[in-house]
Amino acid sequence: MTTKLYYDSAYITEWQTDIIQTLEREDGIYVILKETAFYPHGGGQPCDEGYIDGIPVLDVISEEDEVLHKLERLPENTKVNGQIHWNKRFDHMQQHSGQHLLSAVCRNLYQAMTVSFHLGTDYCTIDVDQPELTPNQLASIENEVNRQIYLNRSIVSYFVTGEEIAQLQLVKQPKVTENIRIVEIKDVEYNACGGTHVSSTGEIGMIKLLKAEKQKGNVRIYFKCGYRALEEFNSSLKILSTLSTKFNTGKDEIIDRIEKWEVEQKQIQVELASLKEQNDAYVAQDLLSNHEGHLISHIFEEKSLKDLQNLANKLTAENDISVLLATSAENKVVFAYSGGSELSCGSFFKANLGSFNGKGGGSDKQAQAGFPNWEDALAFYEFTRTKFN
Repeated sequence: MTTKLYYDSAYITEWQTDIIQTLEREDGIYVILKETAFYPHGGGQPCDEGYIDGIPVLDVISEEDEVLHKLERLPENTKVNGQIHWNKRFDHMQQHSGQHLLSAVCRNLYQAMTVSFHLGTDYCTIDVDQPELTPNQLASIENEVNRQIYLNRSIVSYFVTGEEIAQLQLVKQPKVTENIRIVEIKDVEYNACGGTHVSSTGEIGMIKLLKAEKQKGNVRIYFKCGYRALEEFNSSLKILSTLSTKFNTGKDEIIDRIEKWEVEQKQIQVELASLKEQNDAYVAQDLLSNHEGHLISHIFEEKSLKDLQNLANKLTAENDISVLLATSAENKVVFAYSGGSELSCGSFFKANLGSFNGKGGGSDKQAQAGFPNWEDALAFYEFTRTKFN
């Protein structure tokens, strides 16, 4: 059986040991070490990263009492050096210990028991068995969990027997009956856990709650601990500083400035919509005055697809005529008709778009299509114009 050094100390990062077994499986090569500090996947915590004799460890899994290390290739020697990626290990320690403390505070303040935990690469979550937690309750949880960090309570781990565990007030009873490992936060809780943890709450650094949302009758709390929380703060501060510079105001006044900007933008949009409506009316009148035959056709350089559709609607609303419009800005074509013949714009597009690499469709009265380039769009436009002019 592999000696699990991470149970002796989560701070072991380098050691020498022997390869006692190699396994070749369909998904790769695995080795079993006499001693290992590599923590495998388990308990919501990802595995460690690092090297064995300079060879990257791709995965670490646990099978019964053994720890299997997946490698890119086998080492040349059976006596090897192991090296843990410390920054990743310490991050996992901070997040996992932070989760224990956060779960304890949720339970103590609001009887919110943790039913699941996820330690992701970007953030962590716990699901607690409450239908809702108010913003004030979440603020109280965050304040209390950080107060417990500042108290720098000791965190210790040890194995207990079945008789000894009966004397402890555990958060919940473990599923295993042998090799029961307890993680104890002094004066806070006893928890059965096999993960790696810091030695005191002070090493968690801080815990920042990011958001909470309802999840299948529970509340899911997103949070970050330690260096992750610091990076979150720095990232948010960078955004805040950029906004402060852009709006030429202090950070305390940014929200007011944005709200004022939103009002101004809404007013500009109203004015712009009115001007576009007037412009479309002029354009429609000009196209009606200068067209020949039963087809109005025109190419625009800057209009959007929505602009073409609005203009086509305006032209066909009161005129028994077909309309073909294109925009080189978006490589789009619109075809519309409101007359009484059997012409179906959508059917025509469906039958012919494939020959021009176009994609789109529509109804009998109006159809639209997009093309990978202007050459294809123009070719389809000219084909349609020739067909109906």
